[in-house]
Amino acid sequence: MNVALWLLLYVSNTAFVFWVVWGGGAVWFEGWRSLAIVDWLFAYRWNSEQIALYTLICWVGHTVWFMVGLFVPEARALYW
Repeated sequence: MNVALWLLLYVSNTAFVFWVVWGGGAVWFEGWRSLAIVDWLFAYRWNSEQIALYTLICWVGHTVWFMVGLFVPEARALYW
């Protein structure tokens, strides 16, 4: 995967996380819709704050992986 696509995927992920955490997206994902981003069976019980926190923690992990992928091109192959 080239750097431009790697950067585009990270920017789109960051935009989604921004919407979920600070743009009110977590409220929209409450209930059964939370299964789309949380992937846990009991995620439908989570409130918007829990969904936002989970999304933010996953974004931190994605950011670390993005940084590694910038300097180690072989790490980008793990995405596909």
